[in-house]
Amino acid sequence: MFISINWIKDYVDLSGLDIEKLIHQFTLSTAEVEDIIYKGKDVDKVVVGEIVSFEEHPDKEKLKGKTIHILKVDIGDRVVDCVCGAPNCKPGIKVAFACAGGRVPEGEITKCTVYGHPSEGMCCSAKELGISDDHAGIMILDPSLKNGTDIKEIFPIEDIIFEVDNKSLTNRPDLWGHYGIAREIAAITKRELKPMAVEVPQYDGNEAIEVTSDDSDLLYRYSCIKMDNISKNVSPLDMQIRLFYCGMRGINLLADLTNYIMLELGQPTHAFNGDNIKSIRVATPKEDIKFTTLDGVERDITPDTLMIYTNDTPSAIAGIMGGLDSEIVEDSTSVVLESACFDGVSIRKSSQRLSHRTDASMRYEKILDPELTMKALERFVYLLKSIDPDARVASKVTDCYPKKYPEITIEFDKNYVDRYTGIDISNEQILETLTLLGFCTKLEGENFRVVVPSWRATKDVTIKADIIEEITRIYGYDNFEIKTTKSALKPVKLSDGKREDNLIKDILVKKEKLHEVHSYIWCDEKKYKKLGIEVEDNVKIQNISTSGNGVLRNSLLPTLLTFVYENKSYADDYGMFEIGRVINGTNSDGDCVEKKMLGVILYSKTKSEKELYLDAVDMVEGLVGDVKHEKVNFKKIEPDHSWQHPKNTSSIIYKDMNVGTLHTLYPTVLEKIDKKQVAIVYFDIDLDMFEPVRKTDLSYNEASRFPGIDYDISFNVNPELRFEQMEDAWKKESFETLKNVTVIDVYEAEDVRSITLRFSFGLMDRNLTSEEVQASMDKIVANLGEIGVTARM
Repeated sequence: MFISINWIKDYVDLSGLDIEKLIHQFTLSTAEVEDIIYKGKDVDKVVVGEIVSFEEHPDKEKLKGKTIHILKVDIGDRVVDCVCGAPNCKPGIKVAFACAGGRVPEGEITKCTVYGHPSEGMCCSAKELGISDDHAGIMILDPSLKNGTDIKEIFPIEDIIFEVDNKSLTNRPDLWGHYGIAREIAAITKRELKPMAVEVPQYDGNEAIEVTSDDSDLLYRYSCIKMDNISKNVSPLDMQIRLFYCGMRGINLLADLTNYIMLELGQPTHAFNGDNIKSIRVATPKEDIKFTTLDGVERDITPDTLMIYTNDTPSAIAGIMGGLDSEIVEDSTSVVLESACFDGVSIRKSSQRLSHRTDASMRYEKILDPELTMKALERFVYLLKSIDPDARVASKVTDCYPKKYPEITIEFDKNYVDRYTGIDISNEQILETLTLLGFCTKLEGENFRVVVPSWRATKDVTIKADIIEEITRIYGYDNFEIKTTKSALKPVKLSDGKREDNLIKDILVKKEKLHEVHSYIWCDEKKYKKLGIEVEDNVKIQNISTSGNGVLRNSLLPTLLTFVYENKSYADDYGMFEIGRVINGTNSDGDCVEKKMLGVILYSKTKSEKELYLDAVDMVEGLVGDVKHEKVNFKKIEPDHSWQHPKNTSSIIYKDMNVGTLHTLYPTVLEKIDKKQVAIVYFDIDLDMFEPVRKTDLSYNEASRFPGIDYDISFNVNPELRFEQMEDAWKKESFETLKNVTVIDVYEAEDVRSITLRFSFGLMDRNLTSEEVQASMDKIVANLGEIGVTARM
């Protein structure tokens, strides 16, 4: 959210203050400021100019269809030449003229020759001055302005804008408008907060707009009024500049006023075309309907979406956006202003369901203060009549207030404050701080009695600890004296599972050189769709944060794949891992069945899929060996997910338990990741099964003093045969002399596989003879022959 210092100055005297230090203080006490933007500093030597001479460029052929004007512009102390192509340029008008040697945001202005004619400056559009995105023509100024007057003396072009991180305001609905920010700054600087100028509507007639509600639980308050005889449709430029600097574009007077009040008070309002509106009803539709909003989009409205009906016709989605049929147009002379407070949860659900989040809905979902509705309405009347004195109130104020927040009173004593803060804050400081923040505070004997103001009572300040926070943040956390703690500090004792998590992370990062990542537990449907991955049916979230994130994940792979896709251009070979939770349905009590999983994904542009697969096998074996001091086996299985390759999916077997899977990707998914030749291999391990198993104790085996014998032999192997099947075959008999078996080489061609194994033999008490080794090898070859594995001679 963008905050204008000029706007704040309307309500707090900031004279003599260093604005940058003030903004830093605001960060420390209230909310994080992400950026400071200096507006208008790059505008220099732009003055009021009057076009006193106007000619069309004589050489139309040279212009190739362009319209170019040759001008003379009176800038007060002299008349200068200018070449201009704006369509609204004409003699006698006054313009914002950037003189040669001056600056605008797009760069420095210099004397030059344009289309063969001298030009000593530029007639500026609002966009070229950085005060609007309107570039349809040059700015036409008030004819009463004096030529040569600096444009900065007329319009508030210079301003300091600071951007506040929205996340830090989530629990502070009162800070979603400039007046709430001004209140904070007044408390920080201990200066007076000026009251906002409003006008209580005066109307002597009997006309009133009837307001009813079919859903009183979803409506807290609805205030409205009708105004007519509106003759102006363009808002003042200073208002347009403020709106633009705060991220909104100017539309027309009435629309700009509603946006202005929202940015000032944090209270959204909506202006309906006032012709013939007699009644307003707040209700949910009884069935699905189609509704076209102001942006021209037809939307599907369900029966749980709160709507505004005017004369029993749907006219707005409550708290989100108005309808196209009730839009204010340029020649509108009457308006019905809505200023309402709706249920925040209902508005949030509706905006998520519609995939349409607006500035209004963002504020409503924070739980607004119902007391703001009348203040916003009175502010609208004041501003409209200030700009358009002919405008008049055309109805009584209708104020439907079915649901009020109870008053919150909190009592505490100074000892409570001292005990929580550890510092001595005087009674006077406590009273002053809370009063500056708008709390009605009284000291009755030893006790403070605090009435929470309505703008902090919707969900923010409810208990004594909240009051402590208010006192200490204004006191200044940086003013706390640093002291050594008197109590002994004991290290946090980690659980066995947490210690093993850390060991696994250390191995994967330090030994395997992988990158750890963290992700959300829900599926991102948009990203999955881009990769050709279907969101599998699983537990759904009722209150989703964003449309398309409504299903909880049952595997870590899809999310890791999206990370690979987003990072594929940064390196040719890399790997990532995550230790996170997945959800596998619900139990009989309706609770989610959670699993803690380790997911590892390897990506390579330089290795074949086979090489990367073997790297993954080595990684699994090394990881289990380092953590549990045990070996693992792999067994081919049928895939459970659409992204798994049907021929390259195996289960990871540890102590006769299926603790995970290892697989390559289905070709169509792989192609979505990268159309070039790449390899991706993934494995996961169920840590809830793996970690509780006690690791095997390491034992020392004395090395033999006698040399061993290595026997290398190659076998022809059916490509479908698994290595563990070969291992089971040669282990049918116990060979006391066989110490180890190692894979030396693998050769594969179409329907042919050759594996070279090294069998290592040895004894502790004597040398082996070649005859003994050959006898053992003959038995091993015979056992392998029984499963179709033949030795190559």
